[in-house]
Order: sequence, then structure tokens, then C-alpha cells
Amino acid sequence: MKGFRLYIANFFRGLGSLLTGMKTTMREFFTRKTTECYPENRATLRLSPRFRGRLVMPHDAENHHRCVACGLCQMACPNGTIRVVSRQEPTAEGKTVRVLDTYEYNLGSCIFCQLCVNACPHQAITFDQEFENAVFDRSKLVVKLNREGSSVKKQ
Repeated sequence: MKGFRLYIANFFRGLGSLLTGMKTTMREFFTRKTTECYPENRATLRLSPRFRGRLVMPHDAENHHRCVACGLCQMACPNGTIRVVSRQEPTAEGKTVRVLDTYEYNLGSCIFCQLCVNACPHQAITFDQEFENAVFDRSKLVVKLNREGSSVKKQ
């Protein structure tokens, strides 16, 4: 008799679980769909402001950037996507400062975790809204972010 009661209790518990799942399924079945007709709607496509596209280093009109070549972004990257090449230069005061030579970003191995952006103390890098990154050659995915002749913005 005890086994029969346990069977009935388990049956109704399973039935309740099934009905809960069906309720969720039916609610989602009747909600409005948000399918985008890409690529026909490229001109009107709106992405979330939190979307992480490709990594960029913003430059101003005078070709200045904010990167001081500290290497914190390179250290924060979990899979070695970023490579910062810098050199030491003496200043007029006799001190030496790092100067950015090359800032390479490998889009092919980036996991878009945003750890590099969070680690940057000067907000020198950020993600943009660009998401069409398909290429036939992987070497085109390695991008130099600093422009030729650019220098650090004076604070």
C-alpha cells in the first residue's frame, strides 16, 4: 500500500512539473518574435549598446591616442590576443617613459571577454559596434590598432 501511495505522489509531482513546462512553452509561443531580416535591414539595424564588436583604439583629430603602453591589457588577456610593443625614451627631465610602437590585436583568437578594456587605466581601448569580420585569410584578422605617426595625448 505504501508503494502505491509513493507511486501516485510521484506521478502527480511529475504531472505538475510537465504542466509548468508546458505553461512556459505556451507563454513563449504567443510572445512577439524579434527576428531581424539581416542583411536587408543593415541601414536600420540597432545593436545593444553593450554589444562587443571589434576592439578599437580611438584617436582624436590630431592623431593622438591615450595608450601609454603599460601592458596591463596584454597581461589581462586570457589567450594572448593583444601584443603591445613599446620602447623606452628619455624625457627632457631626464626620466624615461614608455612609448607605444605597435599595438597588435588578433581578432581571430579574441573571445570578447572585455578584460582588456576593464584593465586599461586610461580608457585607451574600447569595443565598437562592428560585427562583420568574416575574411578568407586569417592573417587579415591581425590588426594594428595604433595609427602611423600617432602619439600619446598630453593630459
